[in-house]
Amino acid sequence: MELTEINTLLEKLSNAHGISSRESEIAKIIRAEIADYVDEIKTDKMGNLIAVKKGGDFKIMLAAHMDEIGLMVQFVDDHGFIRFVAVGGWYNPVMVGQRVILHGEKGPIYGVLGNKPPHVMTEEDKKKPIDMADLFIDVGARSPDEVEALGITVGTSVTMDREYVKLAGTTVTGKAMDNRAGCAMLIGALKEMKTANTVYAVFTVQEEVGLKGAKTSSYTLDPDVAIATDVTIPGDSPGVERRKAPVYMGKGPVIGMASASGRGHLADPRIVDWLVKTGKKFNIPCQIEVGDGGNTDASAINFERGGIPSVPMSVPARYIHSPVEVIDLKDLQAAIHLLAKAVETKPKF
Repeated sequence: MELTEINTLLEKLSNAHGISSRESEIAKIIRAEIADYVDEIKTDKMGNLIAVKKGGDFKIMLAAHMDEIGLMVQFVDDHGFIRFVAVGGWYNPVMVGQRVILHGEKGPIYGVLGNKPPHVMTEEDKKKPIDMADLFIDVGARSPDEVEALGITVGTSVTMDREYVKLAGTTVTGKAMDNRAGCAMLIGALKEMKTANTVYAVFTVQEEVGLKGAKTSSYTLDPDVAIATDVTIPGDSPGVERRKAPVYMGKGPVIGMASASGRGHLADPRIVDWLVKTGKKFNIPCQIEVGDGGNTDASAINFERGGIPSVPMSVPARYIHSPVEVIDLKDLQAAIHLLAKAVETKPKF
């Protein structure tokens, strides 16, 4: 895919909304994008979107989670302020002062994430960590009845109100690059690949709350090998120790050999070798990551059935789990090419 095509696709995916267990809007976009490039598309009971390119006996699963982190309405207080719970892993200071969209029964409603104003805080208050329980959503209502009239109820999903924009060069920023960048990688690879193997392209649900969709779909499909497409933290911005993030934006996709100091996922070295050799053969730059934290769908897939050899392949992304994640489109383009070329062959077991 050309960079202009990738940019258009990623913008569409990033601007769409879908927290864990509410991924239908994303699934609809993806289904339309891939329909002409696969032999079969179905949605399983969990909500995973499963596309199949039919081929030989060797089965390759490619997984990209559709969900983004967000919030969910818990209750409305007597003054019309909305309390919520987090869906996925938020860093609380990032949330303060953000504008949000509540996806209510009558359509989207805009609100702001509020906190006690700093002007009335004591010095002791300012030293305390931000507690999510102290945050609230203000939609301008003055009572629970006014909130209900807007179509907002307990369980309404909430996402950040951010638009995708281009930065300098080939870098872009937007919400939910984790993991709309991974979805774009898989969509692009489906459009480019020519393979004699059977490929299951699975756009999974509920990754951000426990890798759930990957677990159920991989059990059902029972592939021979799996690649999970996602994002990873680069070590090229201020304050990031290289030991904790030993890869860089702009130097190509990242093949995850290990995460969480060995306590998390450990990729089968034969799978890593397969991808690295593919990159060298087609002159596609890639990086190897031995990371200090984090897991992907590859971790859940790895432990299904009798064990499914799996590896994460990621795009470096700054400010992950914030509304302003940044990636380089050239990294995403290289990842698409690498994934498409890799499935033309298979690893040597």
